[in-house]
Amino acid sequence: MAVISYKCPNCDGELVFNPGTQKYRCEYCASAFSQEELQQMEPAVGGETDPLAESRRQNNSSTQEGERNQEETGRSSREGEVGNSYSCPSCGAQIVTDDTTAASFCYYCHNPVVLSGRVSGEFLPHKIIPFSIDKNQATERFLKYVHSKKFVPRAFFHRRQIEKISGVYFPYWMVDVDLAGSLQAEAKNVRVWRRGDTEYTETKVYRVEREGNIHVEDLARNALKKANHELSSGILPYDMSKVQDFHMGYLSGFLAERRDIEREELEREVQAEAAEYGEKILKKSVQGYSHVSVRNCSIRCQRENWDYMMLPVWTVTYKGKDGKMYYYSMNGQTGSVYGELPIDYKKVWMFGGIVSVLVFILGLIGGFLL
Repeated sequence: MAVISYKCPNCDGELVFNPGTQKYRCEYCASAFSQEELQQMEPAVGGETDPLAESRRQNNSSTQEGERNQEETGRSSREGEVGNSYSCPSCGAQIVTDDTTAASFCYYCHNPVVLSGRVSGEFLPHKIIPFSIDKNQATERFLKYVHSKKFVPRAFFHRRQIEKISGVYFPYWMVDVDLAGSLQAEAKNVRVWRRGDTEYTETKVYRVEREGNIHVEDLARNALKKANHELSSGILPYDMSKVQDFHMGYLSGFLAERRDIEREELEREVQAEAAEYGEKILKKSVQGYSHVSVRNCSIRCQRENWDYMMLPVWTVTYKGKDGKMYYYSMNGQTGSVYGELPIDYKKVWMFGGIVSVLVFILGLIGGFLL
């Protein structure tokens, strides 16, 4: 598997995607390059030093399909123990990753690298939304958000904790669905009026039918098993008008994860959500009645379009004193946040004690005045 990094043609420094300018910036000479210019560059390439690589190349005794299955079995058993190891194109140091990591950093020279094999072939994303918020902006918003919460432990926004804020491209499936639906319902209009001492009620009953084609788009599904489900869904939605065709250069300078949830695992769930939405649309189209009772509703899926996408997230984790892992995440495009923050109960008790004392003092003052 090739390990690549993008180098500045002026000084050979690493190029990192800059969310503010939407260009690739050299961290050393401050040169900037557009997406078109980056595509014309030859990235620096390192090789695979996975301990199983040589054995896979030498295993020619079985059929191609059997060999593939054997490799995957060996990979899952050994890599679960030692992980995957690759050579950094800049310094030659070993970069160790887990099975889903698609972009990372060299621990020694801090050079951003992209594991091209993790984002190629069947795992090549169709689309990507690049980061629009850089790390400085993400840090400012993080501090503003945390400081608005009175009972968060100080350790949660300590300098060392802030440095852990990471920009990560998470894998998602984005689905568009075309539906055909029909609805039959009984609707009523009730009119009540009085004439003298008599009250009259008039009830008109109608048979209502609706048919139509419904388009549901941008149903998002997390495609990474180890991702926190609430974290990955809590920062949705994204502005899909900003979608770009995928290029590995966008990953440079960020972490990235490859999908390990296939569409077959999500199809029923997505189809059910689309059908539920389609039924709501049909029901909403029945208006002008005091009461509507649906007798039958049929939703049929006619077409599905699945796009494998990389979406930007700024995230930080914190292990509380209770041993629980807390997550904070920010949509790397829109800035919307989601998080479950830890609580410092000492602050809660202190605040409660202060309030109690103030109430007691005000009560005494009120008693003297009376």
